[in-house]
Amino acid sequence: MSGHPDPRTPLARFGGRLATGLRDVTSDPAALDSAGHWAVAYDFEGRLTCARFDEVRPAPAPPSGAGWCGPDAGSWHSSLDRAAYTAGVRRIREHIAAGEVYQANLCRVLSAPLPDPDRSDVDALTGLLARGNPAPYAGTIRLPGHGVEIATASPELYLRRRTGRTVSSGPIKGTGRTEDDLLDKDHAENVMIVDLVRNDLGRVCGTGSVTVPDLCAVEKHPGLVHLVSTVEGTLRKGAGWPELLAATFPPGSVTGAPKSSALRIIEALETAPRGPYCGAVGWVDADRGEAELAVGIRTFWIDREDPGAPVLRFGTGAGITWGSDPEREWAETELKAARLVAIASGSEPGSDFDPTGA
Repeated sequence: MSGHPDPRTPLARFGGRLATGLRDVTSDPAALDSAGHWAVAYDFEGRLTCARFDEVRPAPAPPSGAGWCGPDAGSWHSSLDRAAYTAGVRRIREHIAAGEVYQANLCRVLSAPLPDPDRSDVDALTGLLARGNPAPYAGTIRLPGHGVEIATASPELYLRRRTGRTVSSGPIKGTGRTEDDLLDKDHAENVMIVDLVRNDLGRVCGTGSVTVPDLCAVEKHPGLVHLVSTVEGTLRKGAGWPELLAATFPPGSVTGAPKSSALRIIEALETAPRGPYCGAVGWVDADRGEAELAVGIRTFWIDREDPGAPVLRFGTGAGITWGSDPEREWAETELKAARLVAIASGSEPGSDFDPTGA
C-alpha cells in the first residue's frame, strides 16, 4: 500500500507491525485464545473490543502526520480543574487516614474539539507522537465503525505473554522531571503496587511462580523519569485470557491498593469516564501464544458520539498516598500531559500548559 491509507479503514499498528484486513470484532475475551492476530482495546469501565486482522506485515514508520489537524492549543478543558483536583487529593488522604485505602490514583480527562474531522486520523497522530515522544508501547487502533480510534504513546506494560504460559507486568509508580525529583514516597508507592500486581497474578499463576525480577528501576522518557518494576509468573493450567483479564483488570498502577476500595473512591471523585485511558491497549497473537498489552496512559482517543463535533480526549493522573502534597500531585498531572498535548495541538513540546477549565 502506498501513500496514506483511508482514515476510515480499520487497522492496528504496534511493535513495528501493521495489521490490516479486518476479519471480525468481538467483546468475548475467550476469542484471544483461538487463532489469528488481534488488536485489543479495553476501556477502564469494562468495554472490551477485540479485532482480528487477516494481514500483518512489517511497517516500522507510521505516516508523517499529514493526515492530522489537531485542536487549538487553547481549546483544552479538564474534567477536574486545579481546585477540584487538589480537593480530591485531600479527600483521598482522609480515606487513607480512616484506614480505607493505602493509595488511590486520581485522574482527570482533558478534552478539545477537533476542527477538521476529515483530517483527524489517529494513525497520523501516532506518527507525530512517535517523533516527538517515542514510547516502547506506542501504537494505533483504528476501528471507526466500532467507536474505537486510539493513538497511544504508552510507556507502561500491562501484560506480556511469551511462549504461551509466561506472563509479566511492568507497573510504573513514581514520576519526576529528573531522577533527583523522585521521593521516598515514590518508592513506597511503587512497592505497594508491586504487591498488588503480585497478588493479582497470583490468582491465575502457578503457586510459587510469581517473582519480581526488577524493583524500582529508573526509566528515562522524553521530559520525565519513572520508577518501573517487573512482576512475572507462569499461568496455571486451564487459565486463559478470560481468567487473566478478570484477575488483573483494571491495572493496579492506575487504580490503587486495595484495588476494590480505590475503585470505589475513584468513582466518587472523578467526574468523567476514563474510557481507553487507564485501560489496556495492544495486540495478541493467538497462533504464537504471544501478546503485549500496554496500560492506556499517554493515550489519545477520538470521541465521535456527536458526529458533527468530534472531540479529542487525553487522560492524566497521579497516585495519591498519605505523603502526597496536593499541589505537587497537580503538577505531576501537568508534567505528564504537557508534552503530548502540545504535540497533538501542533505547538512546541515543553510550552506552558494549564488546562484548568471545568
